[in-house]
Amino acid sequence: MHSLCGSRGCDWRPKLPEEGGEGTKNSLAMDNLEYQSGFGNEFSSEDSRCPGSLPKGQNNPQACKYGLYAEQLSGTAFTAPRETNQRSWLYRLIPSAKHEPFQPYPQPFLTNRWGDQPPNPNQMRWKPFDIPSGSKVDWVDGLRTVAGAGDSKTRHGMAVHVYTCNCPMGDRAMYNADGDFLIVPQQGSLKITTEFGRMLVKPNEICIIQQGIRFNVDVEGPSRGYVLEVYDDHFVLPNLGPIGANGLANPRDFLTPTAWFEDRRTSFNIISKYQGYLFSARQDHSPFDVVAWHGNYAPYKYDLANFCVINSVSFDHCDPSIFTVLTCPSSKPGTAIADFVIFPPRWSVAENTFRPPYYHRNCMSEFMGLILGKYEAKEEGFCPGGATLHSMMTPHGPDAKCFQDWTNMKLGPIKVAEGTQAFMFETSLQLAVTKWGEETCNKLDKEYYQCWQMIQNNFKME
Repeated sequence: MHSLCGSRGCDWRPKLPEEGGEGTKNSLAMDNLEYQSGFGNEFSSEDSRCPGSLPKGQNNPQACKYGLYAEQLSGTAFTAPRETNQRSWLYRLIPSAKHEPFQPYPQPFLTNRWGDQPPNPNQMRWKPFDIPSGSKVDWVDGLRTVAGAGDSKTRHGMAVHVYTCNCPMGDRAMYNADGDFLIVPQQGSLKITTEFGRMLVKPNEICIIQQGIRFNVDVEGPSRGYVLEVYDDHFVLPNLGPIGANGLANPRDFLTPTAWFEDRRTSFNIISKYQGYLFSARQDHSPFDVVAWHGNYAPYKYDLANFCVINSVSFDHCDPSIFTVLTCPSSKPGTAIADFVIFPPRWSVAENTFRPPYYHRNCMSEFMGLILGKYEAKEEGFCPGGATLHSMMTPHGPDAKCFQDWTNMKLGPIKVAEGTQAFMFETSLQLAVTKWGEETCNKLDKEYYQCWQMIQNNFKME
């Protein structure tokens, strides 16, 4: 069991693997990393081994200090409005253009072919996805697409993946040309090296690696988690409206890495996710050779224990949108391509109210995962490392036991979801489940529907 300590719950976490397990020659100690604080800031950073490597007063000097090359990474169109324009300048040992031609890289379980499997509107629940044992599988080879919609070629849509792996990526790096990754570790910490620096991302933390950024994932044991991929745009903080200036995920709690580089000449493979397929190209040096950088387009991480929960203190159940951490907006106001929502430990005090999530049919699709503990609306069957999908207009809600327990419970102030962290990827798109998700993984619970079959007709004429 996991316990909570402190009003922010910042001391509880899943038990992590001991440091010093099996790794590679590039295994990195990342416990004392430094970060820059803030969301969407104009950051600047240089590796302390090369003071003055960040140019002063201009982006592209005729000759950069230390013989570095200047390279811009654009995350939006050049002419995007200033308030949404995102780009960074990188000062590196060798331009990223220096590599051999890309060749197809087979990964049959990563897909965007949403029409391969017949539609299925049923409620779905997956048992925990298997972590490989015996053979070595890294983060890239352990990716599996569960569901998705849209088309990366037209820059509209999203996908839900899971990853299960047991070894580091070694001398390999990946970048996603299709969109942004939001990564949710469930078991095992991720030591992530990017062109912008290094991050240690533990369970109950998330990280975002935007389109085009090269990264490497190091693990020290069996690891599992979830990935939300968006094609349209980048994640932003939700508007707070009448909540005011503070609350939910506060900008200061988002952490961006500081510059770090390695000058390593070796055979390195660059893996590109492009139009839903993977490609690999060889180069003769490490891509993590950025000595300094500045800009507002950079990866970041966030500790979910820092989320400031907003909730009803009188009666009724607020809509789950109050638990939104990040959103990728669509062109329709107030409607998201994807929201990342969490259900953290919190006090419940509503009077004369059925407090668990209400019965619901939704014009959105809801994919849920569980990082640890037991989800308050379904304490049996929904396990850490598993998932559920309630598709557009598919009814869902508490099971029969939950309804009976909470209908008859004596109400008072109570801490709910203690020792638990569930989350939801919610989208305005209709999600198609892949063949791997529905058949190959062999984790779909065919008896999920049974949890509602014991619900009784309690109607009585007075």
